[in-house]
Amino acid sequence: MLDVLLPPRCIMTGRIVERQGAVDAEAWQRLVFIAEPLCDRCGVPFPFGVEEGAWCGACLQREPAFGRARAALVYDETSRDMILRFKHADQTHAVHSFLPWVTRAGAVLLEQADLVVPVPLHRWRLLRRRYNQAALLAQAVGRLKSVPCVPDLLMRRRATDSQGHMTAKERRRNVRSAFTVHPARKEQVAGRRILLVDDVLTTGATVEECAKALRRAGALTVDVLALARVVKSE
Repeated sequence: MLDVLLPPRCIMTGRIVERQGAVDAEAWQRLVFIAEPLCDRCGVPFPFGVEEGAWCGACLQREPAFGRARAALVYDETSRDMILRFKHADQTHAVHSFLPWVTRAGAVLLEQADLVVPVPLHRWRLLRRRYNQAALLAQAVGRLKSVPCVPDLLMRRRATDSQGHMTAKERRRNVRSAFTVHPARKEQVAGRRILLVDDVLTTGATVEECAKALRRAGALTVDVLALARVVKSE
């Protein structure tokens, strides 16, 4: 009855689809999913075959603070529009479409995780936006895979500037020491394997600072799972 009154629509094109969360065929063909071969550390895809466990040049040059990172999609023109609507335009129902993509990309990480934790928003930004898109994704992933999700485990203790046009160095400086573990949640971190969830992985500056805060609180490992990631063209 609900589907008759409000037929399910593709989150990218708005066309009617067969079920809630489905993407129509034309839109599906434009999405670029990340698959092996990829960097064993940060998850960036390689344009050629590599040995199992290989790291990309960036990770060899500067080892990330997190353990492993994986993402479902390449962040490009197609995925950007879809994710920005999820992030800023109240299209929270899109999480139903994203869920199978993200859980497939992070299958190994989820098998080994004790807790799922989202990258937090600062309280003033959360008030303006009314929801944290990373938390919605983390909660959905945790429910599906029966891994406890703790949405308020991490806190953003100061408001940081928007990073859209910053360089990698500027991003690192902008988020330095911006995160901490909630005082009431510290006992949940020690000795745990944490899976940190975010919507987009760009330079990794934000998730690195989150990982540092979690490791200082005693986390055994911190891995990262994102809906999409930026892939630099060669």
